[in-house]
Amino acid sequence: MARRIGKFEEAHGGTLLLDEISEMDPRLQAKLLRAIQELEIDRVGGTQPIKLDIRLLTTSNRDLEVEVGKGRFREDLYFRLNVVNIALLPLRQRPKDIEVLAKHFVRKYAEANAVAQPVLDPGAWAVLTGHYWRGNVRELENTMHRAVLLASDDRITADSILLTGERLGGHPATQDADGGADTGTAKRAPGAAPGGLRDLVGRTVADVERDLILDTLQHCLGNRTHAANILGISIRTLRNKLKLYSQDGIQIPSPRESERAPA
Repeated sequence: MARRIGKFEEAHGGTLLLDEISEMDPRLQAKLLRAIQELEIDRVGGTQPIKLDIRLLTTSNRDLEVEVGKGRFREDLYFRLNVVNIALLPLRQRPKDIEVLAKHFVRKYAEANAVAQPVLDPGAWAVLTGHYWRGNVRELENTMHRAVLLASDDRITADSILLTGERLGGHPATQDADGGADTGTAKRAPGAAPGGLRDLVGRTVADVERDLILDTLQHCLGNRTHAANILGISIRTLRNKLKLYSQDGIQIPSPRESERAPA
C-alpha cells in the first residue's frame, strides 16, 4: 500500500545506533555484515541496491571477543565493526557521573510529575555514592524517580533513597555488574547497612517490607495505584498485602475517593 523506509536508509547521511548488538540473531548478523561491508542495502521488492553513507555505532554489555569464541557472534562481523572500541566503566567506578546524572534525573522527573525540584542533602549523596549500582544508569534513573516522589519539604534525604538490586547477587568486593571480578573502589556510606538502609539488623524481612509498604502508602495519602508504582509491585499484590495487614489488626491508610471501588 505504501513504501516504508528502513532504518539504514533513513540514517543515510547521519548516524545509526544498533543497541545491544550481541543479542542479534546469527542469521541477521550475516545480512548486517553485507550492509556494512558494501555500504548498500536492497529494499524488499526492490530491483536495484541502494548506496548508503552512514556512521554506525553499536553497543554491547558483553565482551564480543568472548562471544565470538563461544560461537554466538560472527567473527567477521566483529572485526568489521571493531574500528574504534570504547570500554565504558561501570557507574560505581565513575563517581563524578553519579552526581551529574542524579541531578539530571531529579530535574527530569520533577518536571514530569509537576512538582518543585527537590534538593539532595548530604545524607542522600552519601547513600548514592556508596551504592553498588549493579544496574548502572538505568538503576540510578529509577532510584531518582522514586526519590523525587518520596521527597518531603522539597528535599531528598537518605530516607527518600530506596535502593534495589541487593537480592540479585553480587557485592562490591566480589563481583562486577556482569559477574566478573570487581576492581572498583566503591564504598558504602559510613554507618550504613548494605544498600544504604539503616537500623534494620535484627528485624525480619516481612517486618521491613510491611513498614516500607505502609510508609509509602501514607506518603501517597492512601493512593494505592501511586504507592504500587513507587514500590514496583502490582496493585493486586499491594491490595493482598494490605488485606493481610488489616487482618492482623494494623490500621491501613484509607484510599482517596477516586480509588474506592464502585458499589
